[in-house]
Amino acid sequence: MTVLVVDDHPVFREGFAALLGSIDDVEVVGTAATGAEAVEQAARHEPDVVVMDVSMPGMDGIEATRHILRERPETGVVVLTMSEEDGTIFEALRAGARGYLLKGAEPEEVVRAITTVAGGGVVFGAVLAGRITDFLAPRPQSGAATAFPGLTAREHEVLDLVAAGLSNGEIAARLFLSQKTVRNHVHAVLGKIQAADRAEAIIRGRDAGLGR
Repeated sequence: MTVLVVDDHPVFREGFAALLGSIDDVEVVGTAATGAEAVEQAARHEPDVVVMDVSMPGMDGIEATRHILRERPETGVVVLTMSEEDGTIFEALRAGARGYLLKGAEPEEVVRAITTVAGGGVVFGAVLAGRITDFLAPRPQSGAATAFPGLTAREHEVLDLVAAGLSNGEIAARLFLSQKTVRNHVHAVLGKIQAADRAEAIIRGRDAGLGR
């Protein structure tokens, strides 16, 4: 199994590469400190797995993941980062990452994740996996179906998240949509429920039991 390690912190990058290199059947074919270097190294070495940080100067890890998988979709990307923000998690998923772990994970957990992803599987840390399951679970029907019968199922979802106070960017990450699509849905919802603005939509949605 060949692995490329990408992280802008040299001590972590080289230490983690040394750890992986000490494991039987794992070959570290390169390291990179930036997203641009990651794209170049991935093209050169064609690793089975890329262990990718998110926050790096210039091109970040999510954009680098998109570039790498666009050229070689069979590569497995495991994001290993400090960020547990919802937006970052879902942006990584949308970019094609098949693993997402926090840097506090035990080395054995990271190695298992890399092995699983190399075999075509998908892995997330236990805490993140629970949150992702919650996000993707269908939402129970509420009084909104009666209060706003003219809305489509997707528009109900959008209004629910608007009522919860989420921004368009956060809604886009939650529903795996582009921000442009979310803006269009919000505009349609405002018109259908006859809300003058987003603030009124929040009030009307909450009155109908949404956003909780």
